[in-house]
Amino acid sequence: PAKNVRELIALAKMRPGQITFASSGSGQANHLAGEMFKDAAGIDILHIPYKGGGPVLADMMGGQVLMTFGTVLQTLPQVRAGRLRGLAVSSAKRVAFAPELPTIAEAALPGFEATGWYSFALAAGAPAAAVGTLNREIVRILGLPAVKERLLELGTEPRPSSPEDAQKFYAAEFTRWSRVVVRAGLKASE
Repeated sequence: PAKNVRELIALAKMRPGQITFASSGSGQANHLAGEMFKDAAGIDILHIPYKGGGPVLADMMGGQVLMTFGTVLQTLPQVRAGRLRGLAVSSAKRVAFAPELPTIAEAALPGFEATGWYSFALAAGAPAAAVGTLNREIVRILGLPAVKERLLELGTEPRPSSPEDAQKFYAAEFTRWSRVVVRAGLKASE
């Protein structure tokens, strides 16, 4: 029923505990994004954990659950086909592959960002020379126009970095998501 993020928040405030948000499983990134959204918006929405993204989409299209924080790869084709309504993206800035969708931050909740990411990792203690060589090659490959284009088609914007920057990023993400887990009162068994 909501046509934008502000309407969704207003609806949730009118119907506390009645609006459902689905995730691909307890503790998954989209569960945590929903908990972050719930906290930032000051709303009470009910988490419904599923066993994977496919069942989430099926039940959303069937009307059993109202919302999800799905991956672009899963949800955007359904949005473009008119089977789901995309309200916003959870990244800090609009994404190149769906520029028509505002960010949650610009639509209603300044500063909101909940994004998934991929990284390359090696075993602890890998030789520094090997780490450097591998990093340079990964950065080079991610910079190739054909690779960038294909990743964008898959809903991923490459952001190459150095091993040092990656370590700082991991630490910041751990801190950020730990806060979400604590504020939501989540336990490992959930």
